[in-house]
Formats: sequence, structure tokens, C-alpha cells
Amino acid sequence: MDTEQIKILLERYQQGDCSPEEAKIIEQWFEQINAHQSSIADEHTLDLELEEVKLRIQEQITPAPRVRRMRPWLISAAAAAAIILAAGLFWFNSNRHTATPADAPLAHHPATGSNRVVKDGFVEITTPKGHQENITLEDGSTVALNANSKLRYPEHFSAKERSIYLDEGEAFFNAAPDANSQFVVRTPELATTALGTTFNIRAYSAENKVTVALLTGKVKIDPLQNSQTTGSIVLLPSEQISYDRQLLSMIKTTFAKPEEVISWKQGYLVFKDAPYTELMTGIENRYGVTVINESSKTAWNYTGNFRNESLSEVMDIICIAKSLSYTIKSDTVYLVNKN
Repeated sequence: MDTEQIKILLERYQQGDCSPEEAKIIEQWFEQINAHQSSIADEHTLDLELEEVKLRIQEQITPAPRVRRMRPWLISAAAAAAIILAAGLFWFNSNRHTATPADAPLAHHPATGSNRVVKDGFVEITTPKGHQENITLEDGSTVALNANSKLRYPEHFSAKERSIYLDEGEAFFNAAPDANSQFVVRTPELATTALGTTFNIRAYSAENKVTVALLTGKVKIDPLQNSQTTGSIVLLPSEQISYDRQLLSMIKTTFAKPEEVISWKQGYLVFKDAPYTELMTGIENRYGVTVINESSKTAWNYTGNFRNESLSEVMDIICIAKSLSYTIKSDTVYLVNKN
């Protein structure tokens, strides 16, 4: 981890965007720095101090109950902290691959464009990883299609229903009002009916749940397969349902901020106690890569936000929090146990 990456982590801490695990690590770093900032140590003493920092970070960290904002004395020490931490954390880079120009971390995967075909009266749009697509339907409704997704809709809607099929992935829908024609989005598991509504549906086949989140208006959700839930579920703004593909059940919850749901439209990553599969799907979609987990840790959750960080910076921060290492080869990220 270099000085610039440490500065990014410090900024995330100051803004309250760190996960509890990351915040705990940072506060331990600063405590170490503050204890020695008033004196100049000789080479032998400095080596001992750096070794102590190394050992403290390697210890198993118990997540803190909440993330606290940076105290004033910590803000003033940030520049010095970044330099000292860069030296004290030299061991971190020895545990991860140093990329050559051929396999350097990607900040933005180049968009290769979506695939659009017309077949049997339907328009079918498929997006690759690292690419999104904005679609305007003939009724004026709009769809923002996330990466690694597939959407189908008829060339011409019927008079009574505007049917959309999200076969894979995630999309944000802004349904144009039409009192005579229902706007219905179908995944393999659910049918979501809306009128003059904005909502988000996430239905990646690699994940165990399908999520429908309502931003404005009202939607009605009906299960299309065997389900323990009988009848329709109606959502109001800031409500969402999660359909469990294994338990065949739906749970209604609320969300506090729209960015928790549609941050992907701006290219941001927002994780709130996200399971491993959701975390890796977000990274793959954002950077156009494939993540392969070769570590012994296959089931864990993560909370954290990323905006303009590069792929390597995101992986650095996550791996610190989860005590993992990684390598990047071409467009593939390999997660491994820390040596």
C-alpha cells in the first residue's frame, strides 16, 4: 500500500465512509504515531517501532461498534501519518502481487458496448462487465441497465400492458404514466407492476436474492414461482423487498438513502453488510473484471463505500479489512490467503 492509497483510506475515515474494521485499524495506526511524534528516533528504535506497527495491524481486529469521525488532532497529523504508515506497512505489498505493465490494475475498464438484437418482435439488449446502457422505450419510459445484464422488451407495446423482461442482472426503471396500460417488469421469480414510478430491480443469477427497491410512486409485486408468500406485496417509497431463492420467501424492509440502491448508476460502489457474492458482483461490474476466490474465506459480509478509487485501491482496502491478499492478472483478480 503506497502513500496515496493510505491518504484515500484516511479521507474515507474522516468522511465516515469506512467500515468498522477499517476504522479500528486506522485508529490503532494513529495511536501508534501520536505516541512517538514528539521525538526523533535513531535507526534501531525506528525499526522496533515499525515492527510494532506491523504486529499490531496483523492482529485479529474485533469490529468497532460504530465508525467515529476523525478527531482534530488526527486531522492535523494526517500528512505525517500517511508517510509513517507507508513505511510501517511495507510488509503489506510483499504479500500481494506487484503488477507488470501487462497486468496493471484497471481504474476503468474500457467499455466494449452492449449487444442489441431484434428477434421475434422483441428487442434484446445484453451488457458486458464494465459497461452500462441507457434505453428509452417507445412510451417514453427509460431504463438504466447495469453491467452484465440482459433485458428484453417488445418492439411495440400492447394497448393494455407494457411488458419488460429482466432476464439477468440489474436495472433502474422510470415508468412513464399511462392509466390505460400497466408497466410490468418480470424476472424469472417476480412480476413488478408500476404506474408512474421509479424503482430498481437487482436479479443476478449468481446471487441468492432478488431485490426490488422503490424510490417514487407505488409498485405491486407478485411471485411467479412457488413461494411461501401468498398474494401481492405493495411497496411505498423507501421500501424494498428481498426474495430468497432458496427459502422461496420475501421480506419487506426500508432503506434510508437512494444512493444505497442506485449508486451504481454513477459508477459508485455502496455496500451495506453485503454478502461476498454481492460485493464481488459490484466489483466485476464496475471494473470489467472477473474475481476468483482462491482463499479459505468464502462467506463474509462487508460494509463500505467507494467512489473514484481504482481497482487496486478498492482491493487494498477490502483485503486489509478481511486479512486477505490478492493478485491481478490481465482482467482477473485472484483472492488468496494472507501469508
